[in-house]
Amino acid sequence: MESLIMTLIVGGIVGWLASMVMKTNAQMGVIANIVVGIVGAVIGGWLFGALGLGAYGLVGRLIMYVAGAAILIAILKAINVFR
Repeated sequence: MESLIMTLIVGGIVGWLASMVMKTNAQMGVIANIVVGIVGAVIGGWLFGALGLGAYGLVGRLIMYVAGAAILIAILKAINVFR
């Protein structure tokens, strides 16, 4: 149960930070931030791993997760989910 709660909290923070970077914060709500944060963290982890890059420590992983979420937001903006 604690793992699920932490996933939701970290996902929300990551999604919120990525939406601030990508300037979509006004269009996104709490649920969208959580979903984008969680999916973006998976994308970031996969992409960094595929490129042979490692993220060490809390700050490194947070940067990797936000980068993945920002990439997801860019893809969503390209298909006009966010205007």
